[in-house]
Amino acid sequence: MHTMWKGSISFGLVNIPIKLYAATEDKDIKLRTLHKKCHSPIQYEKKCPNCEEEVKQDEIVKGYEYVKGKYVVLTDDELQELKEEHEDKTVEIIDFVKMEDIDPIYFSRSYFIGPGENGAKAYGLLREALKQSGKIGVAEITIRSKQQLAMVRVYENCIVMETVHYPDEVRNVKEVPSVPEQVEVGSKELETAIMLIEQLTTTFDPEKYKDDYRLALQELIERKVNQNEGKTPTENAAPRQNVVDLMSALQASIEKTKKQPAEKAQPQQATTKVAVGANNTAQTQTTGTGKKTKTVRKKA
Repeated sequence: MHTMWKGSISFGLVNIPIKLYAATEDKDIKLRTLHKKCHSPIQYEKKCPNCEEEVKQDEIVKGYEYVKGKYVVLTDDELQELKEEHEDKTVEIIDFVKMEDIDPIYFSRSYFIGPGENGAKAYGLLREALKQSGKIGVAEITIRSKQQLAMVRVYENCIVMETVHYPDEVRNVKEVPSVPEQVEVGSKELETAIMLIEQLTTTFDPEKYKDDYRLALQELIERKVNQNEGKTPTENAAPRQNVVDLMSALQASIEKTKKQPAEKAQPQQATTKVAVGANNTAQTQTTGTGKKTKTVRKKA
């Protein structure tokens, strides 16, 4: 399992070296966008709509749109300085609370926490203390330049950190349209609904649930591969634009040549090597047309 973050957990005066691992993974099947004509992957260029030209990486800066159409530019140095000021490699537990006090809407992503070098004993101490107290830790951590609120708890035999949203990141439920304040429900209907819930109530078993769409899509892809339905991008499809540019340049050259006066056209002279022998000397003369040559031999 790949280590994505190294640091420590601290609560009170206790400091535990740890390593962070992603506890979940996205198993969605990624589909590429291809050109239907030649099956080549589509490329997306970074292009400035104002200058109508492709923008190179070193020409890109970051900015914040504070009013529609107006931006403040933030330099790399400014962002790096801000990052260094707030990037503390510590999961600092600041409070302990009950799990049931936190609504699931706040939870964002899960991370496994493993002990770092020489941290096994302190790691075991925190794990056991969390188990027996029935509490979870409220902590703060900075991951990838983003400060996040987190909950530290025990999952099976491992300490897990759950990043959670700050309160101002959760939208106001009152903004949801058409939610009725009060609705009169008949007692018979309510009893029937509760009875149905009771009949469907069971112990949660995560292995019971499957992503049917992803499995069906994977089977479809494997079937097409096994039936040799794979497509290869057509050769020389990409350089087509270069060919057009070359033809335009050649045509422009031809047009330019046609405009020159015929009398100014100079014939190209043919060149030949001069061979010098022991008893004679060979000299080559070239005619004005470059078509005929005469060789004159002189005795030594």
